[in-house]
Amino acid sequence: MMGFAKTFRTMLLAAGAVGIGTGMPAKAKDAEVTVAIDAARQGPVIDRNIFGQFAEHLGTGIYGGVWVGKDSPIPNVRGIRSDVVGALKALRVPNVRWPGGCFADEYHWRDGIGPADKRRVQINSNWGGVPESNAFGTHEFMDFAEQIGADAYVSVNIGSGTAAEAGQWLEYITAEKDTSLAKERAANGHPAPWKVPILGLGNENWGCGGAMSATHYVEEMKRFANFTRNYNPAQRPDVNGGAGKMKRIVVGWDSDKLDYTEEVMKAWKDHVYSWDIEGVSLHKYTTGGWPPHLPATGFGNEDYAIAIADTLTMDDLLNRQAAIMDKYDPEKKLLIAVDEWGAWLALTPGSNPGFLQQQNSMRDAVLAALNLNIFARHADRVKIANIAQMINVLQAMILTDGGKMVLTPTYHVFKMYVPFQDAQFTPVTFNAGQYVSGAHKLPRVDAMAAKDKSGQVWISLVNIDPDAGTIVTLPGYRSASGEVLTAPKVDSVNSFEKPAVVTPQPVSARNGPRGLTLMLPPHSITVLKVTR
Repeated sequence: MMGFAKTFRTMLLAAGAVGIGTGMPAKAKDAEVTVAIDAARQGPVIDRNIFGQFAEHLGTGIYGGVWVGKDSPIPNVRGIRSDVVGALKALRVPNVRWPGGCFADEYHWRDGIGPADKRRVQINSNWGGVPESNAFGTHEFMDFAEQIGADAYVSVNIGSGTAAEAGQWLEYITAEKDTSLAKERAANGHPAPWKVPILGLGNENWGCGGAMSATHYVEEMKRFANFTRNYNPAQRPDVNGGAGKMKRIVVGWDSDKLDYTEEVMKAWKDHVYSWDIEGVSLHKYTTGGWPPHLPATGFGNEDYAIAIADTLTMDDLLNRQAAIMDKYDPEKKLLIAVDEWGAWLALTPGSNPGFLQQQNSMRDAVLAALNLNIFARHADRVKIANIAQMINVLQAMILTDGGKMVLTPTYHVFKMYVPFQDAQFTPVTFNAGQYVSGAHKLPRVDAMAAKDKSGQVWISLVNIDPDAGTIVTLPGYRSASGEVLTAPKVDSVNSFEKPAVVTPQPVSARNGPRGLTLMLPPHSITVLKVTR
């Protein structure tokens, strides 16, 4: 590895860049891309909630990943793993979506409150057919969210529940001390009301959430939107200009079907005073075709290109959903919540197929950065997004095994992107070039920039090419510093035995004859703060 670093640093110096700590050797065919940042233009704010997480009762995502129990030898606070909390706090996680997913539309909140030994044990029929103890319920989730500093995104059960049940759950969580449910919450250990900034009204109700037609879902959704009231005084619409008002997210996009979004928006346009919503969801996974089959490791350039091409279709899906919403909501009052996204790959051999366990490679880091850049470019509509999922499931931030924990390449992308939270999108222009693999013709480079609240400009540069470096010039800037994430191979992973194969390294660059110039290693993500 030292040989790689020495060779790469020599090439960087030749290009006019300095300070890369590590990297991969570039090839003779290295292209050059000029990226112009238009810092004078005012774009929309990149809502920090697009960096949200998703924690479903699925596999070891909750049990073993978040919850180990108060008597566990694994260090914990009230049963919640301390190592996981520490890692997630570093990401400044804005919100966590819970309890699902498909699990949400079979979840009955009363099963998860009160003494642990009195809670209902049931079968998790959606995920693996294993017992669900309900040891992790409302109090445990809200405690977890508070420990990592995140908002609660609670999904209520439309599929198998009732509007009355959902309304009582919201009252239990948010009401003050003068109601019976608030007193019950206090008796269970939490006298003060919690906040619920985001509420999901069902999940994939066209499928696992009840196989409802779009028109049937809309009628159900309207009842739930009416009767799920938030009683927390700080979240009243008339307090602080409504800044704390709960956002209600309804079910939208179903793969290539538009009927849910169309019916929801049509109903909203003519809605009456008794119900309202604030956003429409969109779910999109990188699979390369259904059922998921792309290998998580040991893949070649063909599978890599298939995954990248599938990921980039997110932009088209957002354009199509936004076009429907624009017909009924030209003022863009309603947001898009991409509350399930990420790589869904072939499962880890030998694992329970219902646990959706997969490894996380450098390719997943590239996919994460590309998706986040797409969300930023749609910041006028996309205000919430939740990667699937937080721990041990699908494209996870963290993997655990007993007391062991490892941070994935995707985790490092989210950490590198923290400066973009609530920053103002800043347009960039560049020739993306082309990477060709077989029949796949893909952009070679992707770029996204933003200005934080202090006026500092940040830029993300993604080199999609898995084999060759790319020279990037940033005219008008004299210096830059930040981090680069790359790896020996595009399918490199962090394992419990070797947890630091894919980790960010410091990078800096200075002004050269043609402007600020640096080399992007193959299959890499670079995030820089740049100075004029």
